[in-house]
Amino acid sequence: MKSRKIKIYFTSLVLAAGLFSCTDLEIEETDSIITEGFQGLADPSSSVNELYNRLNGQYGDQGNRFAMMEVTSDAAIVPTRGTDWGDNGQWSSLHQHLWTPEHVFIINTWNDWNANQLIASQILDSRSNPSAQDMGEASFIRALSMWTILDFYGQVPFRDVTLPSATLPEVLTGQAALDFIMSDLDTAITNLPSTTAGSGDANGRASKAAARYLKAKILLNKHIYLGSASADSSDMSAVIALIDQIAADGYALQEGYFELFRDTPDNETIWSLKSGVGNRIFNGLHYNSLTQGGGGWNGFATLAEYYDLFEGDPNENRVTLDGMPLDGQEERRGGVPPSGVPDVEDSQVGNGFLIGQQYAQDGTPLTDRAGAPLTFKRDFLDGDGNPNIINNDETTGIRVIKYNPRFGAFNGHEIFFRYADAHLMKAEAMMRSGGDPTALVNELRVLRKAAPLSSVGAQELLDERGRELFAEAWRRNDLIRFGQYTRNWLFKAPGSIDNEKYKLFPIPAAQLLANPALVQNPGY
Repeated sequence: MKSRKIKIYFTSLVLAAGLFSCTDLEIEETDSIITEGFQGLADPSSSVNELYNRLNGQYGDQGNRFAMMEVTSDAAIVPTRGTDWGDNGQWSSLHQHLWTPEHVFIINTWNDWNANQLIASQILDSRSNPSAQDMGEASFIRALSMWTILDFYGQVPFRDVTLPSATLPEVLTGQAALDFIMSDLDTAITNLPSTTAGSGDANGRASKAAARYLKAKILLNKHIYLGSASADSSDMSAVIALIDQIAADGYALQEGYFELFRDTPDNETIWSLKSGVGNRIFNGLHYNSLTQGGGGWNGFATLAEYYDLFEGDPNENRVTLDGMPLDGQEERRGGVPPSGVPDVEDSQVGNGFLIGQQYAQDGTPLTDRAGAPLTFKRDFLDGDGNPNIINNDETTGIRVIKYNPRFGAFNGHEIFFRYADAHLMKAEAMMRSGGDPTALVNELRVLRKAAPLSSVGAQELLDERGRELFAEAWRRNDLIRFGQYTRNWLFKAPGSIDNEKYKLFPIPAAQLLANPALVQNPGY
């Protein structure tokens, strides 16, 4: 995985050469410097386009950021099925919390999102003469990228493009990092356009509402980055005000949960990218589940304990051909239809959580490759019938579908920021500042055809976020904020349970060698 346009090692050729003499860690010359004598970009708008293209690939990937947010949590697991999905343990080590600084996703994510920061800084340099639109978009993407690094690694190397190429990046942490990111978001809010809800995704471009959402998200997590025991009430007031401003642009909760994940305008989508949704469709479905793309990849699944957060029969999740629930399940849990809709390709694939017998388009029960019934199961068992993350057969694990192949398996429309998340963020900010979030949470639950809750505390709010935002790459962030990321779940390594070191990922080893200002996170 060396094919990166820019990798961030931020050091000079002299230092790189010295490293070659004392270590076998590979540092390429193309990784080590920005073009000598940077004097600005001739066409900053084309570099903005490049940033969005990079984001499309980074967000749509099933590995890297997505895997670090979801597979490291209770929401996703990628068991080894025979020889499939072994990949030298890169998937299982994430779920078990056994990763190391050499994990490929940890290295790639560091490189990718730091590279975004560098390109954005070049656009924002006054010598590039960016337009107000360029400034707004580059500031927003730099803030998003630096926040991603802060959230995952706890420290952000910032490369000042006005300094000589040999200058090592400054490393920002805590309040200094937050101040920098918030300043960028204020610039973005000033310069980005307003986009009215329901007007479409504006070609995947950011808006004032997107910048306000990101600012609210960071403020909600601010006490985590500062190591504080609790959130500051003024920060929570700011979260509420920002979300109210988003609502003033017409963004609101909308009926029809799975309709939101089509490439059609809606009032909930604050920001979507032109990321292909194929990874979200194919990675969990069985090889025989659908026809598009030659079938599924039969990897990703969820834990039964996550599935059990939803209302409904724990062992059945069926719907009629027109989607009506048959097993007491709430709308968001979806269900498995008995066949497909005539003339709609792969419409036999259900929405949400797929468990039990799966069917072909004509209603014929599907089988796995060995001819056994294709019945997705709650448990993960090896060939000896024992619980195991390896040596599973083709049918273990409840599968998850949010973007349905009947609407196009190769569409470029993946939601990043959604108003339902903002709505729950507002409820959480109320709770963290002494208010009662019950009414706001129940407003969402009633819309999703779930029973109202009598009261809502921290656990209920975390559970509701899990139900509403499954497979949207927020679970790790939520579990950390609610103090549950280090708790036990199926197949987590015993030594990783309640181990605080796993709240941050390690700094890749080559980066520590290249920049002495970086310090390895505790425990690695």
